[in-house]
Amino acid sequence: MERAQQQIEKQKLEIERLQQENDRLRKELEAALRAGKRQAAPHSRGRPKAHPKRPGRKPGRDYGKQACRPCPPRVDERISVPLPGQCPHCGGGVEFQRTEAQYQEEIVRRTIVRRFDIAVGCCHGCGRRVQGRHPLQTSDAVGVGGVQLGPEALALAAILNKQMGLSLGHTRQVLAYGFGLQVSCGGLYRAFARMSRRAAPTYAGLVKTTRQALVNVPDETGWRVGGHPQWMHVAVSAQVTVYAILPGRGYEQSRVILGADYDGFLVHDGWAPYYRFVAAFHQSCLRHLLVRCQEMAQIASAAAAVFPLSVKDLLQASLQLRDRSQEGEISEHGLRTATGRLEAQLDRLLEKPYRDPANRRLAKHLQHERPFLFTFLYCPGLDATNHEAERAVRWMVIARKVWGGNRTWAGAQTQQILVSILRTCWQQDKDPFPRLISLLGSPRGAILDIVPGAG
Repeated sequence: MERAQQQIEKQKLEIERLQQENDRLRKELEAALRAGKRQAAPHSRGRPKAHPKRPGRKPGRDYGKQACRPCPPRVDERISVPLPGQCPHCGGGVEFQRTEAQYQEEIVRRTIVRRFDIAVGCCHGCGRRVQGRHPLQTSDAVGVGGVQLGPEALALAAILNKQMGLSLGHTRQVLAYGFGLQVSCGGLYRAFARMSRRAAPTYAGLVKTTRQALVNVPDETGWRVGGHPQWMHVAVSAQVTVYAILPGRGYEQSRVILGADYDGFLVHDGWAPYYRFVAAFHQSCLRHLLVRCQEMAQIASAAAAVFPLSVKDLLQASLQLRDRSQEGEISEHGLRTATGRLEAQLDRLLEKPYRDPANRRLAKHLQHERPFLFTFLYCPGLDATNHEAERAVRWMVIARKVWGGNRTWAGAQTQQILVSILRTCWQQDKDPFPRLISLLGSPRGAILDIVPGAG
């Protein structure tokens, strides 16, 4: 009888705990449903801070010298502004005292029209038609295709569409509003295709550089080609960034960029196909694990939250250890010793049995990732997260949100080539304008100086 009473009391406590958890989950579900139906600002990061800091810098001596636009190095037009005949405030007379300078930088909405008088001849040897070509020409077409956009206009259009994420329609409108250029979406599409064909040798050089790089940070995101789901892959190394749109997310697609025998370091999010690069050294992204632990702790019971919070503290301790090592606070031997202690703490956490299903899944995942969590501590200078690839993916996410993807695989190939060149120019802090212009002036294509060793 006493044992039955104890069992009843135990069941009452369990029922009470489950009811509390049920109420909590119900409230979270209601909040999630309301957030999904919210009409304005659906991507809010949560409640604003109750007492946020004032925007801008603090006033006072600590502010330093206030920044301003520098005076232009040249003046193209000088305009004299005389004093008014009377004071605009009281109507009294005005006495001249001094002259102050104000500069204005303006754009000019003027389109230059060039006519190329192209010499056409016939080869004595093969009898084929031969015509001349000027470096400013972007196409050899005459007749129906005899009116073309210039290299600077096409370079700007490519940057607006491929880097800034504007659709072809919006790119066409910018050219019309800003410069009075009238062009169709189809005309831009064909011009980008010609540009990508001439950039193909540069793209091949970027892929070769990626395969030879010591460290690569790969990632992928969803894409669409002809309305069908595909994948946009990216690999970021120290010097170049390469994109590839491929029909899948597995190892076969990743090796298109990295090569099957890649033997450098891969810093990634733990996606299983990356581990098929058996010759490579791996670093699993700690940021993904930290976010996972934080989200688990927010919805778990107090007892179940202990494990993810312990893992979170341990991973944060590893990042702090890296920072101390980079600042010279600990020796190389001290770093190795502290790393061993962290690994031992993780092993002790993973040896324990866990009742909560989410904790068991996390423990299983960590068992697999265990050899790849602290590679960055054994190899100073290696990133602990795949943030470089995440940032590169955001370029494509903007375009995907605006215009969804590509209609054809030819358009997808154009996309991956031009975006790889533009992102690499940004990565190397090089101006893409003159480089795209040089591509358009080269009838057979060229290898740009963004490919290491090609300059």
